[in-house]
Amino acid sequence: MSNSSLPVDFPAADELFSAAEVEAGMQQLASKIQPLIETADCLLLGVLNGGMFPLVHLAQSLSGNFLVDCCHATRYGGGVDGGELRWLKEPGLSLQGHTVIIVDDIWDEGTTLSAVADYCREAGAVKVLTAVLLIKERERPEYVVRPDFDAGLQVPDRYVFGCGMDIENRWRHLSSIYALKTGDD
Repeated sequence: MSNSSLPVDFPAADELFSAAEVEAGMQQLASKIQPLIETADCLLLGVLNGGMFPLVHLAQSLSGNFLVDCCHATRYGGGVDGGELRWLKEPGLSLQGHTVIIVDDIWDEGTTLSAVADYCREAGAVKVLTAVLLIKERERPEYVVRPDFDAGLQVPDRYVFGCGMDIENRWRHLSSIYALKTGDD
């Protein structure tokens, strides 16, 4: 969706990555993960809701025999400020004996990815790796582990949406990534 075709009620925002740039990043992410798919019994585990977009695009870009599942762990619940992690749905498939690749939209504070990774280890995954579409540029405590794989897309420390990420439960469907304008913009 180009800026000229945005609806009137579209939030005041800047486009950070076009659909073509997002697609190129997703292809880069798939190329990093493909060797693992070829050598391990992998399960791609999308973290809903935001991880839907990268999960589907990543799965379509990979070849081979792997499982796909999802879980729903959230800190936002439709708001713009993260809170305490809540589990709405645990994975449906057994993680026992699989290499689990957790797929999420963005590495922000790292809280959600860390909690889902801990869950997967406790559920018997042989190995747990993480993959994200975006890396948010911000300071994090030293103990927060960086994702194992990313699409090479970095965003400033602003509220971003599109490509699975929402603002008040809307605009996930956009194929470009936007950042809300701040009072300084």
